[in-house]
Amino acid sequence: MRILIAYDSLSGNTRDLARMVRGCCEARGHDVTWIEAGIQTLAEAGPDPRHDLYLLGTWTDNAGRTPAAMKRFISELVEAVGKPDRVAVFGTGETQWGEEYYCGALRRMADFFGSPHPPLDIEQMPHGARDALKVRHWTDRVLATMDSTAAAGATAGSAPPAVAVAGTRARPRADFPTPVAKDSLHADPARLDA
Repeated sequence: MRILIAYDSLSGNTRDLARMVRGCCEARGHDVTWIEAGIQTLAEAGPDPRHDLYLLGTWTDNAGRTPAAMKRFISELVEAVGKPDRVAVFGTGETQWGEEYYCGALRRMADFFGSPHPPLDIEQMPHGARDALKVRHWTDRVLATMDSTAAAGATAGSAPPAVAVAGTRARPRADFPTPVAKDSLHADPARLDA
């Protein structure tokens, strides 16, 4: 499976998490394209920006918002390939800024894409056996869902079923903006801050 991992990291915590996710994907034999959203553009992913799965990682900016570099990348992605159905999000955050803001960018991104996968959130930086296990379980579940959907002969555009992932935080979604229609061919980065 061709997987695009794109991430934005302020302090290196999300980059470290992205490396762990990448390692899990590559260990299972998947072809991974790596983009650091604050430095690279989607064009650097090669001549064909289409992938089977998009794993997007970020930190959370002021008051739970999506960082500007990730919003720019999402706009590029949606302009190039439409709004992909097969998206899962991961990232880092700090509860010291308030539980309501903790990993808010992840919740906004998952909602924007209509992702059926719970976001993988890590407090501050990934460290220790517990975080490594959480990352591996989340990545395995996302990949297994994609593999089983492909094996079942799912048509392009059909979303895989939602899965529960051990160790992820359940977050209420009622306070998020209404998702944009999946067939929308443009991204409104302002929706990632609503």
